[in-house]
Amino acid sequence: MTTEEEKTRRAGPARRAIVGRLSWGLADQAASSLSNFVVGIYVARSLGLAAFGVFSLAWVTYGVVLSVSRGLATDPLVVRFSGVPDWSWRRAVAQSSGTALGVGTAIGAVCLVVGLALGGRVGPAFACLGVMLPGLLLQDAWRYAFFAAGTGRKAFVNDLVWGVALVPAMVVAARVGTVAAFVLAWGVSAAVAAVYGCFQSGIRPRITRAREWLREHRDLSYRYLAENVGVSGASQLRAYGLGAIVGVSAVGVVRGAELLLGPFMAVLMGLSLVTVAEAARVLRRAPHRLGTFCLLLGGVQAVAALLWGAALLLMPDRLGELVLGDVWSSASELIVPVTLGVAAAGLGTGAAAGLRALAAARRSLRCQLFASACYVGGGLGGAAVANTVGSAWGVAAATVCGSCAWWLQLRAALRERHQNSIPEVRTS
Repeated sequence: MTTEEEKTRRAGPARRAIVGRLSWGLADQAASSLSNFVVGIYVARSLGLAAFGVFSLAWVTYGVVLSVSRGLATDPLVVRFSGVPDWSWRRAVAQSSGTALGVGTAIGAVCLVVGLALGGRVGPAFACLGVMLPGLLLQDAWRYAFFAAGTGRKAFVNDLVWGVALVPAMVVAARVGTVAAFVLAWGVSAAVAAVYGCFQSGIRPRITRAREWLREHRDLSYRYLAENVGVSGASQLRAYGLGAIVGVSAVGVVRGAELLLGPFMAVLMGLSLVTVAEAARVLRRAPHRLGTFCLLLGGVQAVAALLWGAALLLMPDRLGELVLGDVWSSASELIVPVTLGVAAAGLGTGAAAGLRALAAARRSLRCQLFASACYVGGGLGGAAVANTVGSAWGVAAATVCGSCAWWLQLRAALRERHQNSIPEVRTS
């Protein structure tokens, strides 16, 4: 057998393994996003636009805290412990999941105090979010741990457990009829899945080892923390700013438009669960293919987003009202700019995965801070000029700029790595 034939024979199973892991990532995120989609739709239809705006504020706050947890706990885990021996993975997961649990406990206490102090309509929602944060973050930590080990099936089952537990919790919340009740229902069902994750993995989170984890991985974790908070913090600033400029209902309108892209976002987020781990594997086995892998990954996501947006434009108003109720009429005006923004974001995630795999934390941080600044500036500047629609178009333009920055940084990082890998030629 020739060398080329042997390479071809080995490439087949490797490709099938990658496709299998990506498929489990999509299946897992489909289960997770379906749960989130149902919660959002249920709140929008049950409580109206203003209450949905309050729920959306709690949601984006959770997104910021989740980004903190991922930056400190799970992102370093995926970069450094994907495809490692089982004993090494188990030790790392015990520490990283303990770190996530510690982040949830600490920030949850702050949210509880702030929520009790605020009162009104917003305060109870934030107080309940604070109580639920430890379980929410631990559940997310298990998902990333399973994908780092290449066992995405377990992550899918865990999210399925969350979805099943969510059904009776939502029924009880609907009878109570408040935003706080829906936040509690969402969080309690996540806590059930978090406990189940302990049995799946056979690992107990070691919150006492969080300091050791942070010390060992501080070269990555603090940069990833700043990078992730830049993303979610920008979303939160935009939401708060939009509420201040236009009104809380505008936040609900934007969230409604995002829900319309929920099925596609499930694909985007599902791939993001495994793309860094897969890019890291490509880098170890065939580093010259990393750029092509990232371009294919980002291009497919961008095209899929555009196709989904085109389908939404053809959707009858009757069907839209059935899904979002009173939120539909306003949210439908944002389909085009939101679709363009998501397509640009999908293209950028391919480059982001490559930078993460290269452990180029300084470059990715620089890029994310630029993209986040554009996002906030475009979102709030557009809101000041043309209210909610202007904010959506401003975000779309900002996301395109951010995607260009990601690809420029990946290109520079790949060139730098190639130059460093060329052995020095001695002339004497």
